[in-house]
Amino acid sequence: MKLTKWAFLAVCVMAVAACKQKSGEEAKRTSFLDKAGMDTTVKPGDNFALYANGKWFKTTKIPPSETGWGSFYTLSDDNIKQVHSILNDVSAKDNASGSLEQKVGDLYKSGMDTVTIEKLGYDPVKPMLAKIAAVKDYKELVKLAADGFKTGDGFLFGFYVSPDDRISSKNVAHFDQTGLTLPDKDYYTKTDTATVKIRAAFVKYATQLFTFTGMDAATAAKKADGILKLETEIAKSHLEPVELRDPVKNYHKFAVTDLQKQLPDIDLSDAFGRMELKTDTVLVGQPGYYIALDNLLKSQSIDVWKDKAQFGELDNSASFLSKKFRDANFDFYNKAIYGQKAPKDRWKTIAANVDRWLGELLGQLYVQKYFTPDAKQRMLDLVNNLQSVYKARIEKLDWMSPDTKKQALAKLAAFTKKIGYPDKWKKYDDVTISKDAYYENGVSVAKHDYRRMIAKVNKPVDRTEWGMTPPTVNAYYNPTFNEIVFPAGILQFPFFDNNADDAINYGAIGMVIGHEMTHGFDDEGRQYDKDGNLKDWWTKDDADKFKTKVQVMIDLYNKYTVLNGLHVNGSLTQGENLADIGGLAIAYQAFKNTPEGKSDTKIDGLTPDQRFFLSFAQVWRVKESDETVRMRINVDPHSPEVYRVDGPVYNMEAFYKAFNVKPGDKMYREEKDRVKVW
Repeated sequence: MKLTKWAFLAVCVMAVAACKQKSGEEAKRTSFLDKAGMDTTVKPGDNFALYANGKWFKTTKIPPSETGWGSFYTLSDDNIKQVHSILNDVSAKDNASGSLEQKVGDLYKSGMDTVTIEKLGYDPVKPMLAKIAAVKDYKELVKLAADGFKTGDGFLFGFYVSPDDRISSKNVAHFDQTGLTLPDKDYYTKTDTATVKIRAAFVKYATQLFTFTGMDAATAAKKADGILKLETEIAKSHLEPVELRDPVKNYHKFAVTDLQKQLPDIDLSDAFGRMELKTDTVLVGQPGYYIALDNLLKSQSIDVWKDKAQFGELDNSASFLSKKFRDANFDFYNKAIYGQKAPKDRWKTIAANVDRWLGELLGQLYVQKYFTPDAKQRMLDLVNNLQSVYKARIEKLDWMSPDTKKQALAKLAAFTKKIGYPDKWKKYDDVTISKDAYYENGVSVAKHDYRRMIAKVNKPVDRTEWGMTPPTVNAYYNPTFNEIVFPAGILQFPFFDNNADDAINYGAIGMVIGHEMTHGFDDEGRQYDKDGNLKDWWTKDDADKFKTKVQVMIDLYNKYTVLNGLHVNGSLTQGENLADIGGLAIAYQAFKNTPEGKSDTKIDGLTPDQRFFLSFAQVWRVKESDETVRMRINVDPHSPEVYRVDGPVYNMEAFYKAFNVKPGDKMYREEKDRVKVW
């Protein structure tokens, strides 16, 4: 991770999905643009997103079980049905014990066994709740928190293992800020009506979880209020989302002995021993959190800390317990924060969890059925085409010096390209799955994941690893690997279709490819060199020019609003906006190298260029609940989809020509005011 920062889609629509390649028995798609969804009463120069999708926006209703609807949602919904088909098939068979099919099938079956889950109530978490209750002081609490990592119950520390940002060939122990239930630190202090309601929902949720364990309502409410107050104190130590974008500011290497001096009341040697972490050096992303934690452990009541720990255990486990726990969890997270009106069908939730827990087992079944070698090769050709265009564009930049260009070109040439699925699959030999033990199955996976992670500490990085599963509808750039990754799930319509003309594919998946490539050169990615090391390879003059050009973009997006005046955060979204603008420009230039791109032949009354831009715009037609939009504005590095369309196109001369956009049109930007970086 940095994957949540670098992923192509917004967090809230990242969903498990199966690739929906057409089989030979199915009719081939012949229409690739929804002309009926366009609103041609809107001038392209006034609002292209509405011109391309206006009627669709007016007529589309968000299903009760969704936080939004549109291309990504419908794609994920269609694909989860394909995954469901695989899981139904494999779970109905008598599979050999320990086989891939047995583990995947029985995990799905155990999640669907709601009768057994209901009978158990909250029995699965009673042992951990009892351990927390027995804690006498904060030192014992730290011991318990550290012990819990081996079984997926760890807390207090935001611990994970990944490459050292400055030595990308080596895995190291990382510690980041943690300890908050709400999406961001500002949720604890903002006084607007929507945020106040979310805090009230948080207290109600915590109260419910405690009462479900037999506690009286008054005591439960008091504990819930205390937890909110404690988390409000913790939040003061957290960095803001914009601050978290700076990789240098979030890189602090400590000898464990030196870190111990700053945290005198947290016995790191004992904690690390309990976590089975053997290292002399660690990276701490946000030391301020750990310094604050050291103080708060002493200054805050141990009873409140225990209440928070018990709430955390119930909260983290709620979706795997009986119905009343699941319903309360839904009401808080899905309904209060995201505005989702009704839960998804149970089978969708469990299918997603199978992918989350055993993704590279399910992924093997998935690619066998839904992803062809031809699709992988076609995608690789597209990637190579855009990489060549990017090279030419860097060579022609008028604002970058030869020395910096040389480094940029070396980084571009060094991109690792991963398409579809891994060349070698992860093994889950130590995972035990039973068809009637859903919670225990999750614990077995958690133990496996931790053993696998902790074994990497101070070991060489395996650059063949993937950060997403093959069925995922998403893509990402990973700066420490200097790689662009396109899981099989995204390689389908509306992003990609073998039967589509080039305008469609380049406007959709081509833009995705260009987007991920540009992440290597956005405000964060540009700080990593060709080998994935956090290293300044820019001349000062070039870096200053880059920042000046990016500031034009930040100022532009700061002016965009949603929900009657809530502004987009141009600084928070700068990396994704830069990737959108650069990605579309690169995809368009690559498209112009194709026979269709060089022609004037119309299809459905539209020129090749018009089809290119409309394909791009219709990929981004997404309608979301007000709650989801508000949450995303606060914490999501992606701009709302309407501006992922309008932001890029009004900075491209080719778009102006394609749709005859003129001065006086509402979105027209003078040449001197347009964003021009990559």
